[in-house]
Amino acid sequence: MKTAEYEIVRDFAARREQVYAAWTRPERFARWFGPRVFTTPADRVVLDVRPGGAWQATLVGEEGFEVTLRGVYRETAGPGLLVFTTGDPDDPGDGPASVATLTLEEREGGTTMRFHQSGVNTDAEQARAGWLEFFDRLAEHLAIQATSSKVSARPWA
Repeated sequence: MKTAEYEIVRDFAARREQVYAAWTRPERFARWFGPRVFTTPADRVVLDVRPGGAWQATLVGEEGFEVTLRGVYRETAGPGLLVFTTGDPDDPGDGPASVATLTLEEREGGTTMRFHQSGVNTDAEQARAGWLEFFDRLAEHLAIQATSSKVSARPWA
């Protein structure tokens, strides 16, 4: 059984509430969650953001290949904290399972996101690389949101 623990710190040029919404609103989560070779249909995302609430996202690849990721929220204190599982870390069997802690701190010009994950049956290097790709997509999504917010804020738009 492999165990893994690592942290990723990422700065985003977006308000903390916008970053939190990207993690907690299915229509926003679907735009960035998963590797680029997959799509994540918003109607296949469930985010019951409360302690004990479930989350689930189905990623769809080429030729209809699907993989569903799921877990449970352990702590929610929006817009600053989410603690959630992937898989079942209390009874992982042979599958990967972890606890992820996401903290969002306001800073001048945006938000610092700290993502800490510890898990079992997990290759730390591979898991970290996957999340880094997800977070690149999250940064792109937040940049698009910021641009569309500025455009819609114009009285003549």
